[in-house]
Amino acid sequence: MASTSINPTSMANSLATAYTQAAQDQLTTQTSKAQATSTALTSLRSALSTFDGALTALSAKKGLTQNTATFSNTAIGTATANATAQAGSYSFFVDKLATGSQVAYQDLPAAAASEGGPIIVQMPDGAKINVTLADADGDGSISQAEVARAINLAPDNQGKLTATTVSANGKTQLVLTAAQTGGVADAATGVVPDIAIDASGLPAGTLQTALGAMPNVLAGAQNAVVWLGAQGTGIKLEQASNTFTSIPGVSITFNQAMAAGSAPVTLTVAGDASGTAANVQTFVDAYNALNKVLDSLTAAGSADGKTSAGAFVSDAGIRALRGKLASILRQSFGGLSALDLGVKSDRSGTLSLDSARLGKALAAHPDGLSQVFGSASATGGSGLLGAFNDYAGVWLNSANGLLKNRQDSLQRAQSALTDKQTRLDATFKLYYERYLQQFTALQGLQEQMGQTSNLFSSLSSSTS
Repeated sequence: MASTSINPTSMANSLATAYTQAAQDQLTTQTSKAQATSTALTSLRSALSTFDGALTALSAKKGLTQNTATFSNTAIGTATANATAQAGSYSFFVDKLATGSQVAYQDLPAAAASEGGPIIVQMPDGAKINVTLADADGDGSISQAEVARAINLAPDNQGKLTATTVSANGKTQLVLTAAQTGGVADAATGVVPDIAIDASGLPAGTLQTALGAMPNVLAGAQNAVVWLGAQGTGIKLEQASNTFTSIPGVSITFNQAMAAGSAPVTLTVAGDASGTAANVQTFVDAYNALNKVLDSLTAAGSADGKTSAGAFVSDAGIRALRGKLASILRQSFGGLSALDLGVKSDRSGTLSLDSARLGKALAAHPDGLSQVFGSASATGGSGLLGAFNDYAGVWLNSANGLLKNRQDSLQRAQSALTDKQTRLDATFKLYYERYLQQFTALQGLQEQMGQTSNLFSSLSSSTS
């Protein structure tokens, strides 16, 4: 008699799976949906953060209007102009460039550590650096290198002064270099002092004498002197730096002094139509990039199932986000809107820029861009950039933003799904082991019956 052998492991696995399959299918679907939502939230946060970063970068330009500032002789200086600069022409004569002080002390004698008392380095700008030479001593004798180290490491220094040692022609020199140019000019002489050392705090000796002596001035400190207009008859501008901001919205850096009697150079500040359009285009591109991500996250998917629906296809919160962005874009500020400045939106919400319309609008309203776009600021934004920045913060706030709340809720849901999976796995194991025990017993019984059947067959054959 033929019999079918029982496989306890296979049959136990099949029956345990059949018992838990419906619950497992439901749990797998929920887990996949939760993971898709998590990925979508990460994508949304990244898109909103990138958009908000673009708003901040545009705000740093102090306006989207772009201006240029150009010298008639670029060897004399360079300049930049921000959105607040007014178009115009200016004449400059560069009398002097600001320079930093550099002095040298030659062949300082070595001194015992006991002579390493405090010295005071007096800077051209009036600052004083207190230095204790003994702090740098390592062998009981203070060398020039240790004097330099003590100056560089002095708590009052903080990068104001650099001390080095230089060897030339068999002699070593301690060289002190000021980090900044210019300084505070003497009221009587108009001369900026150079670096000097007050060594009166040292014990009397050769080191005190050497440091207290007048150093060799390698480069004298002086302020920049520039005339707005002709030399001697214009407005005299004097300061410690070679970068001037005397003209509102314009930063000028002078690179070269001019010979006496030379004609002034001309600085021309003018509007830059292409640069202005590029700034507005940067906003348009940033908005479209965010809109593209929202399109993907809310896509309906195809009827044939070949294209999956977005994770937020029926999410009311994301629909509200899209609606709010579009609403902000349509806002008017002082009677003007982005549409009036050439920013157009198609039916899908994608923006484009009409540069010609932008140019005409700015010709009629020179402050139109500043008025409409404003700036994004944590302390009080304005215009479109401020409104978008404020709304992005509603979603991005790390403490109580909408994204933070959604992600926290999702994490709780995912944790609950993990617990459900653990319990379902335990249920599967319980039924598997029960079925395995039963079918293993049945397999044993089948084998016994088979042996008994064979015995009867054997006896029958013998009788015959």
